[in-house]
Amino acid sequence: MNGDLYFVQQPVGEMANFAYLVGSLETRECLLVDPAWQVGDLLRRAEADDMRITGALVTHYHPDHVGGALFGAEIEGLAQLMAQHPCPVHVNEHEADGLKRVTGLSEGDLQRHGGGDVLPLGQLRIRLIHTPGHTPGSQCFLVEQANAPGRLVSGDTLFLGSCGRVDLPGSDPEAMFHSLHGKLARLPDATLLFPGHFYAAEPSGTLGEQKRANPTLRAARLEDFLMLMGA
Repeated sequence: MNGDLYFVQQPVGEMANFAYLVGSLETRECLLVDPAWQVGDLLRRAEADDMRITGALVTHYHPDHVGGALFGAEIEGLAQLMAQHPCPVHVNEHEADGLKRVTGLSEGDLQRHGGGDVLPLGQLRIRLIHTPGHTPGSQCFLVEQANAPGRLVSGDTLFLGSCGRVDLPGSDPEAMFHSLHGKLARLPDATLLFPGHFYAAEPSGTLGEQKRANPTLRAARLEDFLMLMGA
């Protein structure tokens, strides 16, 4: 925790996922990012920390991040959250219909957003960055507070050492290149990166480290990136 910021990175599930609780210590309000697998644990963590959940943020609609059917099993997610603690679900406008199909949520459960929208939370600002590539409406969340590095919750767009897959239905390798190089790589090097999966030796790092070492950010030309991704 730092200043007004309440920030919890929570390992969940069987696919090395991370969910997050992001909030304001001043207002005691928080948002759940990609609540899946162990929704009850996330709710209990917020309650134990005396934080009131006021919404959910969705990076993208894949079931391991939002719940639903996956490989013949049913994963807990937004449907369970809404049954236990109804709240607005913030989703990119290009991802909303897919999210409804996967989770069974209704239009009334959602708040659709465009890239660049900002959610205020106490003294914090959460900037929604549309980063298509892994899915059409993938988005990252830049948590901003005064006099501190931003924290980028990147879902399956950018990992430590790699990026999200671009060979799945709805994926677009060229869009991923532009999301990585035209948007995320332009953020300050001091930005702290918090991915959607624990795929590296450490759970987080700096964006500057990734610019220097991550092959998907070092591939500065589109043709080099497409070759790297096998596209």
